[in-house]
This record gives sequence, C-alpha cells and structure tokens, in this order.
Amino acid sequence: MNKNDKSRPMTRSREVDPKNIKEFAVKEPCELLTFLLEKLPSLSRNNVKRLLANNQVAVDGAPIRQFNFLLAKEDVVIVSKNRITSKKRENLPIIYEDEEFIVIDKPSGLLSVASDKVKGRTAYRMLMDYVQQKDRHNRIYVVHRLDEDTSGVMMVAKNVEIRDALQKNWASIVTSRGYYAIVEGAMEKKEDTLHHYLAENNLNLMYVTTNKKIGKECTTRYKTISANKDYSLLDVHISSGRKNQIRVQLGHIGHHVIGDDKYGEPADPLKRLGLHAYELSLIHPVKKTELKFVSPMPKEFKAMF
Repeated sequence: MNKNDKSRPMTRSREVDPKNIKEFAVKEPCELLTFLLEKLPSLSRNNVKRLLANNQVAVDGAPIRQFNFLLAKEDVVIVSKNRITSKKRENLPIIYEDEEFIVIDKPSGLLSVASDKVKGRTAYRMLMDYVQQKDRHNRIYVVHRLDEDTSGVMMVAKNVEIRDALQKNWASIVTSRGYYAIVEGAMEKKEDTLHHYLAENNLNLMYVTTNKKIGKECTTRYKTISANKDYSLLDVHISSGRKNQIRVQLGHIGHHVIGDDKYGEPADPLKRLGLHAYELSLIHPVKKTELKFVSPMPKEFKAMF
C-alpha cells in the first residue's frame, strides 16, 4: 500500500476484555503501521511505534513488532495495555508445494478461513504466515474449503491466476476426491451411488429436495470398508462439490456421519466429526501432469473397527 494513499481500510472494531484497548478486524490488505495510525488517531506515529516495540500489538494472537507487517483480509489486530506474551506460530503439515499452489493436511477443528464468529487461528492465516516468512509480500488464495471439523487434504493457490484457473475448471482438473466417513448403523447396501438435489434453507442448512429448480444436482459414491454393530466405515467419492454434500446425502438415507450435530447426529464417540478428506487427484493446471495427494486415515478412525 502506498504510504501516501489516503484511502482507509474498511474495518470494524469492538471493545474486548479489560486488558485490551480494542480489537480490529481487517477488511482490506494493508501495512500494520498504516492500519494502526488510522484506527488510533489520538496517538502519534512515535507512540504507535512504541506500542509495536513494546509487544503491545498482536495479529491473530501473535505479537508483531514489524511496523510494515502486511495484514491480510480477516486478520484480527489487538492493541493491549500490557505486553503480550509471545506465542509460537504454528505451521500446518504440508503435503506438496510448488510455484503455483500448496497442499496441506488440515486437522479437524481448524477453520479453513475466518468466519463471523472465529477470526483468529485458521488454515488461511497459518499458511499466510508460512509464505510470508520467506517474503512479506507473498500471498495465498483459497481454492476450496473443508468444513471446520473435517480433516484432510486441502489446497490453496499462490497467485490469483492459478486460483481462478482451478476454480473455473475444477470439474475437469480434479479427477478424484476421496473421503473416509464413519456413519451410524450398518449400511443396507455395502456400496451404492447416491443421486440427489440439494438446496439451502434460511438457516444455511442444506437439505435434499425433489425440486430441480431450487436444488443443485450432486452424486456421492460409497463403499463399506468395515463395520461393527454400531457404526460403518465408508470410502466415499464425490463427483460434485456441494456444501455439506456427504453429510446431507448419507443422513438422508438414514446414516448420519457421527459427531454431526449440525445435521442431527448426537452420537460423538470420536469427539469430532467422522469425516476425513483422504485423497485429492488432479491435473496440474500449468505442468499438465497427473498428481495425487493422500492423507492417511486418522488413528481414531482405525481404533473404532
């Protein structure tokens, strides 16, 4: 951002606990010092730099002293009355990385990107930290998302052109997407292909509909890997990527994914959602080579059978 640019980043702020002055959510990328000067107009430039030098400013929970630190959209900046204890920045397991994109193994319980309720620790922010360790001008761009409680293979692009190419041609570039799902009960059919139309209600919940005008077609194939008297472990492949597709379609036939309280499954033996994205296969958008990325089945999944 040009230091002489008078335009202001769009932000929102709210009072937080007494030890902090304010919390700000970033709506547009900008440098940290510029951001602070605009949000703290009563302080001089030297006073703001002193806050940074004294570890009184944090971005997503980690204290930052670098005045030209590049903020990303949806970052959360906190200015504290006291020094903020240093916290080690975490890195995600990286399955693959080249000049165009990064593939990670996302853990369960981690949001892909920030939401209205959660602004801090996300896969997006952690990967942004990772690429900016090499160059603060580096960026990443979300290609697709995994639900917060779904673990496994997830991809981000390193530039806008690759993101747009992947999103625009996702159906032809991606050749296979595989998931492990643990569902309630024994499957009537050991393997099957499910065809449904999904729509979204005003509570942002997906549901199966027969109305083709409002629903979007989706297909899910499953095969039973293992089963016991209470649960079944399925190998699931999807040829479309609708929101909550696997959870809704399997729930519709009476076999909810365990731990899925969003769609009415109270059983939670894993203390997490029983869904893991284990495979993403695709044609490299630049090199045109075939790539297959795999994440092993979580130990807690294996322990149930």
